[in-house]
Amino acid sequence: MAKERSERGGDRKDNREERDSEFIDKLVHINRVAKVVKGGKRFGFAALVVVGDQKGRVGFGHGKAREVPEAVRKATESAKRVLIRVPLREGRTLHHDIDGRWGAGKVTLRAAPPGTGIIAGGPMRAVFESVGVADVVAKSKGSSNPYNMVRATFDALKKQTSPRSVAARRGKKVSDVLRRRDPDAAVE
Repeated sequence: MAKERSERGGDRKDNREERDSEFIDKLVHINRVAKVVKGGKRFGFAALVVVGDQKGRVGFGHGKAREVPEAVRKATESAKRVLIRVPLREGRTLHHDIDGRWGAGKVTLRAAPPGTGIIAGGPMRAVFESVGVADVVAKSKGSSNPYNMVRATFDALKKQTSPRSVAARRGKKVSDVLRRRDPDAAVE
C-alpha cells in the first residue's frame, strides 16, 4: 500500500508540504514577557508573523511559547488558517486608495505607478511583500503598535475591491465602471 502511494505521487503529508512551501513568512515582531516566580524570572515569547503567497493571498497570526522558534511556528500555523484574498491591479498594486483602522492604529494605502516600490513602515511592509504588492504608498497614523498596524492594514485590504466585482454587483460592464486612467488628465 505504501508503495502504491509513492507511485501515485506521495501521500497527503507530502502534498501538504508542497502547498506550504508556496507561502513565504515574515516575522514582524517578537515580544518577550517575564513572569516572576520564586526562583527568579520565567521568560515567554510572543511572535507576530505574516504569511503570503505573493499572488494576492495573505494572513497573519500570533503565537506564544517559552521558546522563540516554537512561538514563530505557532504564529505561522495560525496565519495559514486565516488567509484572505486581495485583488491586485496588474499583479503589482492596489485598485484604489483605501483607509483602514484597528483600535488607535490608522493606515492609508494608495495605489502607485510602476517603479515606485513599497513605501511603507515595517509591519505594513511585511504585509505588502507577503501579498505580492510591488508598488504602493502607505502612511500610518495613530498607534505604532505592530499588532494594531497589521490589523489596520488587513482591515484596509479586506475593503479592496476589483473593477470586475464592482461591475458584477452593479450589473454593468467592466469598461463602464473603469474611468480612463490617463496621466495627463486634469485632476479635479
